[in-house]
Amino acid sequence: MAFVDELTIIARAGDGGDGVVRFRHEKNREFGGPSGGDGGRGGNVYIKAVRDVHLLARYRAQKEFVADRGEAGKKDGLTGAGGADLDILLPVGSVVTNRATNEQFRLSQEGERHLLLAGGDGGRGNESFKSSTNQAPRERTTGEPGASGEFFIEVELIADIGLIGLPSAGKSSLLNALTKAEVRVGDYPFTTLEPNLGECYGFIIADIPGLIEGAADGRGLGHKFLRHVRRTKLLVHLVSAEGNDLVGDYQTIRRELARFDENLLTKKEIIVLTKTDLLPDQKTIAAAVDKLKKLNPQVEAISLLADDSIKKLREKLLTLV
Repeated sequence: MAFVDELTIIARAGDGGDGVVRFRHEKNREFGGPSGGDGGRGGNVYIKAVRDVHLLARYRAQKEFVADRGEAGKKDGLTGAGGADLDILLPVGSVVTNRATNEQFRLSQEGERHLLLAGGDGGRGNESFKSSTNQAPRERTTGEPGASGEFFIEVELIADIGLIGLPSAGKSSLLNALTKAEVRVGDYPFTTLEPNLGECYGFIIADIPGLIEGAADGRGLGHKFLRHVRRTKLLVHLVSAEGNDLVGDYQTIRRELARFDENLLTKKEIIVLTKTDLLPDQKTIAAAVDKLKKLNPQVEAISLLADDSIKKLREKLLTLV
């Protein structure tokens, strides 16, 4: 199922039920008085966090959510039943913004629940209008409409490990090697058009689509995916050995992270030199690693053709995270 990380929906809480006009009819009592009950309250709309990153994809065909209406009042002064509340299930990491008010709700933990929209109050039945001067009222009121709004939902993935780097640095290939994600791989930029996820011994690894210089301004795939880096515990910065400027490639991504959010530079990070099989010998590989270690002492060199290098990296990542 395709990963969807942005969606706009329309939501509406339930309308309140109408109050009713009723009169008691009792044997040997011609005027029994008013007995119309109040309407029930409309159902509320809530958002609730669950661990399912693909939920938004399921909502693409259903973009309107409406809670149940309250029941109309009943005879004998009984209030109508309230409308059932509606829970909109969203992935952990969702940020929901009210388009009209800009109010935001964040779902950071599984099971977290927030009231999004309140249901309308039920209308008054004629029994509530009875007074000393009005013994047989025929007044009643209709239920109040439920609150409604348009909401923008964006998901910030909460992954344990985030793979970052320039396009074609080998992120998708590494994700496939570390997990069983089986994502599409190509030798051209932007093969990955959406974040891919995989699981490694219970830890979630996210392949963040390739960034380029100017990504924070929206170039390439833009900052659309930079927000997914915010919540990862460990950043794995992939630098391809086929690049002409390893230090420059690394610094390009670091600059874009800083421009988007300087706090990203404080995250725990490891550099992984990829595609080392393209280098002529071990001496050249060692020289490249030494060059990167001047930027970050945590450096690993891998080749997808060398299973031992992938195994070593996997063990290193699990230790760090």
